[in-house]
Amino acid sequence: MNVLVLNAGSSSLKYQLIATSPEQIERDGDERLSHGVIENPGPDALDRVIQSTEGAGQVDAVGHRVVHGGERFSESTLITNEVFSAIERLSDLAPLHNPASVKGIREARSFFGQEKPQVAVFDTAFHCTIPRHASLYAVPYEWYEKYGVRRYGFHGTSHRYIAHRYRVLTNRTREQTNIISLHLGNGCSACAIRSGKSVDTSMGLTPLEGLVMGTRAGDIDPSVIPFISSREHVLAEEVEKLLNTKSGLLGLSSISGDMRRLSERADDEQAQLAIEMFCYRARKYIGAYLAAMGGADAIVFTGGIGENSAAVRARICDGLQFAGLTIDPNRNEARAPADRQISTDASTLAAYCIHTDEELLIARDTVRVILGLPHPS
Repeated sequence: MNVLVLNAGSSSLKYQLIATSPEQIERDGDERLSHGVIENPGPDALDRVIQSTEGAGQVDAVGHRVVHGGERFSESTLITNEVFSAIERLSDLAPLHNPASVKGIREARSFFGQEKPQVAVFDTAFHCTIPRHASLYAVPYEWYEKYGVRRYGFHGTSHRYIAHRYRVLTNRTREQTNIISLHLGNGCSACAIRSGKSVDTSMGLTPLEGLVMGTRAGDIDPSVIPFISSREHVLAEEVEKLLNTKSGLLGLSSISGDMRRLSERADDEQAQLAIEMFCYRARKYIGAYLAAMGGADAIVFTGGIGENSAAVRARICDGLQFAGLTIDPNRNEARAPADRQISTDASTLAAYCIHTDEELLIARDTVRVILGLPHPS
């Protein structure tokens, strides 16, 4: 089955055409047929995608990445009119993300017609297993009852893929998978995975909470918003926008939200402070999750920074020797294989670098949903 995977953002449309089947899924035999990114997609975006994939006849099904599934969707789902309407309503919880997904689904359904099966794969779904004591905020309970105010978590598609790939590399079952996954890129999140299930994660109601990110602040005192609002004479909504778009590495360094650029500025005090805070926050979350989980078998790095910056990986892990983790410099700095152990063999807490592949997981889920296959164990 040829699955067109669409990841619709506010300013770009990423796509891949992946050939897969139940048999290929089991033996990792999936094949990439085409891929690309369309910046500032217009009404002709899908025409351009199809041209690049050499015709609509190649597409048997479409899989969509949807950021927010709320409590309504705990696993990937065939898109019906009812499901589409529910995703639209969830835009209130993710106004920066779900509208782009809704637009992508609407245009794909119009382009391909109702007969072409389409599946929604939700970033929040993997985190539906987080227990209530970790998912709720200590705020009036009626806020949760009325408005769904709770911690949902994001990057779930990536964290779920990483947990699967770690099991393959280490020959473990899902029940034997106890790791802390760090997705580090422009957006960053940590995930505590116990017995193969998400039991805590750093992002919350929105992707703003948690780790220091490229342009997002991560954890802050909520009182910062009214404080800056009154001092700068701007609306609270404008402060929130600044916390999402002008903070994080960019705000701290006053240079860039790109870790590569900051790493080149060894003599810039603010750039180095931004890197130090980025690594410190990640290490602090690892420590918290080790305590919450009662220990783990491995720390797994993924994402653009997590996969490509040996220096950041080493800096985050420095200080975790008490937990049994020692980084092997040669393994850490090697470029191949992409998926590898980067800790010493003597480490009782291991560390791995694993390339994430959200598109592949979306394609596989699309096949499973359409064929009525069980959710993977």
